[in-house]
Amino acid sequence: MIHRTVREWDYIAVEPPIGGPAGLSRSVADRLLKAARNTALGGEDGEKILVNGVSRLRAQQVVGILATEDATLEILPKIDGSTSDNAAARRSLVHMLAVVLDLEIAPGANADLSWQKDDLLEILVRLFCDKLFAVLHRGMPRRYVGNQDDLSTLRGRLDVVRQFTVLGATPQKLACQFENLSADIALNQIMKAAVARLTTTSRSEQNRRRLTELAFAFDEVSAVAVKELPWNKVVIDRTNSGWLELFRFARLLLGDRFQTTTRGNARGFSLLFEMNTLFEEFIGRMFRRALSGTAFQVVLQGPQSYALIDHATGARRFATRPDIVVSKDGKPLLIIDTKWKRLKGEIDDAKRGVGQADIYQMMAYAHVYNSNSLMLLYPHHDELSIGEGLQTLHRIADKQDSRLAIATIALSDPKSVGMRLRRLLLGDAEVFNLTM
Repeated sequence: MIHRTVREWDYIAVEPPIGGPAGLSRSVADRLLKAARNTALGGEDGEKILVNGVSRLRAQQVVGILATEDATLEILPKIDGSTSDNAAARRSLVHMLAVVLDLEIAPGANADLSWQKDDLLEILVRLFCDKLFAVLHRGMPRRYVGNQDDLSTLRGRLDVVRQFTVLGATPQKLACQFENLSADIALNQIMKAAVARLTTTSRSEQNRRRLTELAFAFDEVSAVAVKELPWNKVVIDRTNSGWLELFRFARLLLGDRFQTTTRGNARGFSLLFEMNTLFEEFIGRMFRRALSGTAFQVVLQGPQSYALIDHATGARRFATRPDIVVSKDGKPLLIIDTKWKRLKGEIDDAKRGVGQADIYQMMAYAHVYNSNSLMLLYPHHDELSIGEGLQTLHRIADKQDSRLAIATIALSDPKSVGMRLRRLLLGDAEVFNLTM
């Protein structure tokens, strides 16, 4: 099995005929490209994940794992402080996913997980196994499931219609309707499907051994195809609340919002995340934590308002939906949009690489939401001349009280992002109009 790691926007060599120690042969590269085309995030030609070249492939802004039957390509994000350290990039990415998916990573996990040796998939498999073993030790969830059978003695209640029609000629049998306490329920079927999927994709001998042990625990549970899993039938209540985290984890591994599993009949597996989306929700959740206990409220992806009103009909047109809105008493005070791209240094570009369309969008927000405080927030990187935080501050022309901040946040230590975001906002409270 060939394994390669590349950073987003970087290249990996394609070398005939068999590929070098850091490259890929053309046949392996073609299979990875085919796998990329067969994922929802790849687009029709797969070039949202990998761009094909004569002598190299270039990764795009989608990170994670792309696998075929004989090769695995790991794409890691470019995160400040980890440009030459794959372990640090994996650690940051996993912690971002944990925040977005409400997963808990135990304090000792950082030491136990093989951040340097294993790729992203094996680390997630290890975490999943650890959590599944822990809840199974407390017992497998069971629920009463309705059954019906023709028995010689009455069990439960009698199905009168069946008794006097189908069994009319066999009175020695009773049409019984009853309930059994069963482990063959939707939640366990999903867990069994996740264990089965990971068993076929994991390359780690340790992970495969643990998955085999877990498979025995679900022996009495029906095997259900991933496409037919009964997600909407899962019931999480006080009797099985400890399984909620595993339920979210299974959604991640079997395909959900931020990533996609391979579709169609193509062989292979993918676990992919669009960094724009992941960064946006991670930052939004960290802002909520940062301002918890204050007078401010944080709304993600809303409120929704409209830029135009049709003059003839009064119908509202062109919906706007900011990434993050900080409000007080229902009034928007600060509107934030996140951008997963690298700012340029002021010497290289007076505009710092900020897109003109992004500025127009922020000006529209200022008008629609009647807010004078705006922020474009980017990931920090080492090439910027000043540290994370406020980089530049602008005023919208002819609006004296307006302010549009360009700011950055470092992700090399994601656990402290909330604290640093709070310091950014409340440390410059007057700049961002967030006086208590």
